[in-house]
Amino acid sequence: MKIDRIKVLALATVAAGIALLTPNGAEAQRRVAPDSLRMIQEIEPLYGPRGTVVTVYTENLPLQAKVHVGVGATRTGFEALAEGEQGMWGEVSGTISIPETAPYDRALLIVAFDAIFAPIGLSDPFHVTRPDGTLTRTGRITDEGIECLAMRDGDDFLYTLIGNTDGLSIGDPIVVEARYVEMSFCQQGTTLEVIESRPPAS
Repeated sequence: MKIDRIKVLALATVAAGIALLTPNGAEAQRRVAPDSLRMIQEIEPLYGPRGTVVTVYTENLPLQAKVHVGVGATRTGFEALAEGEQGMWGEVSGTISIPETAPYDRALLIVAFDAIFAPIGLSDPFHVTRPDGTLTRTGRITDEGIECLAMRDGDDFLYTLIGNTDGLSIGDPIVVEARYVEMSFCQQGTTLEVIESRPPAS
């Protein structure tokens, strides 16, 4: 399947519903029960700057006449601009270019829709970095860390923190400027190397 450039639109909620524009321009709202979505099995890489080409592959989606693919963040609308046929065994593969409008302060998700734009698959998060490799996350320090300090962001993604974490305590609301860490001893969530942290703006 050939997947063209995908654009991110404005806010909605994956757990409560996905707002999208259908090819004829009509807006549709889809309710999504998290347990009804299958996990897209592979996206590569998991991080990179705007313009990064991401390879998508999965074999576990329901058989459909067509599959539409979009990208966006949780609580974000998805514009599905590409469609394609599944392979004979239901496999779906292709590439997506991370849009120039993608945010540095939230993770992106790749979503697969069926022919009537009902969501059927959801990927692990993709982390958009600035050209210098940094990103921003806002969240709260939690008690979930085993090897490393942990935080949950506003989309409830789990992060473990290394680097400049002095003075951070469980329960603290926080904004971190950090770098994505590809391999880590933290063994949980996504690991970030904190460059600096600050309280959220009031």
